[in-house]
Amino acid sequence: MALPVTDESLWFRRFHPRPEAEVSLVCLPHAGGAASFYFPISELLPPTVEALAVQYPGRQDRRHDTPIENIHEMAREIFEALTPLTAHRPIALFGHSMGASVGFELARLLEGELGTVPVALFASGRPAPSHHRSLDIHRRDDAGLIAELHLVSGTDSRILGDAELLRLTLPAIRSDYKAAETYEYRPGARLRCDIVGLAGDSDIRVRAPEMAGWREHTTGSFRLEVFSGGHFYLGEQKAAVAGVITDTLRAATARPRRPID
Repeated sequence: MALPVTDESLWFRRFHPRPEAEVSLVCLPHAGGAASFYFPISELLPPTVEALAVQYPGRQDRRHDTPIENIHEMAREIFEALTPLTAHRPIALFGHSMGASVGFELARLLEGELGTVPVALFASGRPAPSHHRSLDIHRRDDAGLIAELHLVSGTDSRILGDAELLRLTLPAIRSDYKAAETYEYRPGARLRCDIVGLAGDSDIRVRAPEMAGWREHTTGSFRLEVFSGGHFYLGEQKAAVAGVITDTLRAATARPRRPID
């Protein structure tokens, strides 16, 4: 008999289940990305950290689901699926590119509506919310969108070289770019969780001051980790990134948790 489809099974992929983990790390992909992007990071994490890789609608096993073209709506949907899991163990968030914006809004919902302060927010390869800008890439024709994918090297080269696969994935990629580029930052209370910014030193899409701007969005600590590489430095630096995640969460969980006033 088929298992029931739950919000959790729709949204989260556990590539390496760790029932005894102390922290759940919710991993949010970039525009056009899928949960599988985080498989290598999940594999490298210690037994104390279990990765929950988010599967956005419109790709891979959710390819028949309608993509979401709004960051706030995306964060709300993930929040609703994640809420039951917050009772089991502390939550940390890791978002790359568009995923960092989703992670920021998800952290706001966790703190504002549940009173749950994430252990940390890892914001990778994305300007701070208050520094948001758009290149209107989602308005380009298919050739222009594909050119951008080649430029930042964020899409599996097998897909870029396969016309049929590309035809199937472009609608979701365009929807993601629309969500990322039409994102509207809404001023409000700063987060209480610590924020760790991560960036590639040759990323053509993110400038250093824009990454430093994440400091403005938390009353907790902030630091910036810079790695060798471009916008998708994670592919080459996955071991180093997993090390930063591990060390940060180990230190954070050793400290007393701060309740929301």
